[in-house]
Amino acid sequence: MTYSIGQVADKTGLSAYTLRYYNHEGLMPFVQRTAAGRRRFTEHDLEMIELITCLKDTGMALKDIRHVVEVAQQGDQSLGQRLALFKAHRDRVDAQIAQLQTYRRKIDYKVRYFEAACEAGTEAAVEGNCHLPDMPIRINDALRVK
Repeated sequence: MTYSIGQVADKTGLSAYTLRYYNHEGLMPFVQRTAAGRRRFTEHDLEMIELITCLKDTGMALKDIRHVVEVAQQGDQSLGQRLALFKAHRDRVDAQIAQLQTYRRKIDYKVRYFEAACEAGTEAAVEGNCHLPDMPIRINDALRVK
């Protein structure tokens, strides 16, 4: 059974525009066309679109998704290569998570800092260092607004 682009849009939740864009970007080299030039999608194509969507949801760049799709077209002989691609992507995501955790600690510091400033009635009474976000924040009682 084959599907039109509109049917695939309904099944996947992606717009026809997005499907055309993905095709234009080389993410769907597997899609066949009718004699009239209309795209016809198979069940296998839907599975590949699901893979593309999954990878996009993980933050993978389109050029990297294109490479995964190209490698996947080789079948089982590319299993090791695909494993390496996913390990590399996982490493990039882990690095992003670590960076986000650093940002979170600094944001938490700023929240604590401004809670202390609100308690003291002035920012001038607050002592801390954003570059050391895990260090305690102190309020200089002599500078509190009474």
